[in-house]
Amino acid sequence: MISYIKGTLEEAAIDSIIIENNGIGYDIKTPTMIDRLPKLGELCKIYTHMYVREDAIGLFGFLTKEELDMFQLLIAVNGIGPKAALAVLSTLSVKELKFAILSDDTKSICKTPGIGPKGAKRLILDLKDKLESEEPEEDVLSADLFESAAEDVVTMTVQALVSLGYSNSEAYRSIQAVEGRESMDTETLLKAALKKMIF
Repeated sequence: MISYIKGTLEEAAIDSIIIENNGIGYDIKTPTMIDRLPKLGELCKIYTHMYVREDAIGLFGFLTKEELDMFQLLIAVNGIGPKAALAVLSTLSVKELKFAILSDDTKSICKTPGIGPKGAKRLILDLKDKLESEEPEEDVLSADLFESAAEDVVTMTVQALVSLGYSNSEAYRSIQAVEGRESMDTETLLKAALKKMIF
């Protein structure tokens, strides 16, 4: 119904903002993004989703279309309402969340208040196929991590990092940051990935 609202940012809190447009103040619930907002009194464009139930109507807003799209995917998951979806997007960026879903990383998703292991597994189960069908993004599980002989080395390195207490997505990100990983053996890649964890 309302794709976006562009107006003056009048108020900003941790979980909501008020934007004035043509004399009307829109109270919009948001994920935590106060550090990314413009200054009060400046022009602001927020992508919105109107959530309607029998007992309530809410307007939810995001700074990017990507965040809005992810919010809409999240609230389609059984057991994930708007508040839980906002909590997820306050805990993880869209890129981090996609990475966690595609790498079956329940540990990172469980950092969200109110989302336990069962909820995280259900979220991954419901969204993984949808995300895999999207156009690939450069930074989300790059395909070159899983090409030819390098696949076994990457898999073993991920397992080693997970055994050290890192999450799947943390492991994949650190491996992805290693230059020349295609020609490394497991031990060399593990050492290089650990250095990326430290720095």
